[in-house]
Amino acid sequence: MAWRGCVLRWARADIISTATRGNRFTLNTQQRCSFRKAAKETKTKKGVIEEMGPSHTEPSEGLIHKRGASPPVHPSVAYTHPRSFGRLVKPLVFTIGINQWWNGLSEGQRTVTGIIAANAVVFCCWRVPSLQHSMIKYFTSNPASKILCFPMLLSTFSHYSFFHMAANMYVLWSFSSSIVSMLGREQFMAVYVSAGVISTMFSYVCKTASGRLGPSLGASGAIMTVLAAVCTKMPEAKLAIIFLPMYAFSAGNALKAIVAMDTAGLVLGWRYFDHAAHLGGALFGIWYIMYGHELIWKNREPLVKVWHDLRTKGPGGGENGGSGPL
Repeated sequence: MAWRGCVLRWARADIISTATRGNRFTLNTQQRCSFRKAAKETKTKKGVIEEMGPSHTEPSEGLIHKRGASPPVHPSVAYTHPRSFGRLVKPLVFTIGINQWWNGLSEGQRTVTGIIAANAVVFCCWRVPSLQHSMIKYFTSNPASKILCFPMLLSTFSHYSFFHMAANMYVLWSFSSSIVSMLGREQFMAVYVSAGVISTMFSYVCKTASGRLGPSLGASGAIMTVLAAVCTKMPEAKLAIIFLPMYAFSAGNALKAIVAMDTAGLVLGWRYFDHAAHLGGALFGIWYIMYGHELIWKNREPLVKVWHDLRTKGPGGGENGGSGPL
């Protein structure tokens, strides 16, 4: 009954509206009937869209000019007092702090900073979807891949997992001062790059022999060389695990445990880590400290002398390092 009364009242109002206003019957019906209110809004919006349409589909010179103009500045980021030198205090303190931090680093820590930065850049490249194909092609080592040589070096600076990169870079940072003081900056860089290639080659051989092919990446092989070199040179040094600092052990025992674990992983076919690359890097580090330094680095003197003679006696050079008589 209530619904019927509502309909009768609407009908009566429409009749009165028709009698008094003539051709505005449809308009009043739309205003009074809530069921057709949405239709009016749709029509109005459609008219607005049609009115605004040409400005979007046919860009005018004014629109092009606006696109090239400077973007509006949000009130929260508006620039205030641009000529106030007091605003430069924080940047100055930050600059001084960075300079003091850098000067406080050891020579080894400053040396590995570039390596850590390179690993961080490659890690960020893994997050770019358009680079995925190139990253898999060049920054993962796989004996079944068409590209074999470049990944042997590039995969040494490649990490997909942040935890993997953080763990490797922490170990490298921890042993950087010891290894650089032992070998020097130039020899350390030569050993580190060589370790990455040699550990990858050892991984290639083991994967091909076992038939368990697959991609690998990470600096673990090269870092195992650094760890093994320090532990071989200083076997009595005390080491500790970052999560268990209360348990200390000698570097010699730590090296034995690591080699044993990677050997077991290689024999048993554990595939979570590339144990072949780890073992190859550790064996290379041990060999280099015991024999490689004498056989390779000290015997580089003739090659360095030949290069020095070619450089100083070339065009424009002289007998005294390229400088003529005064």
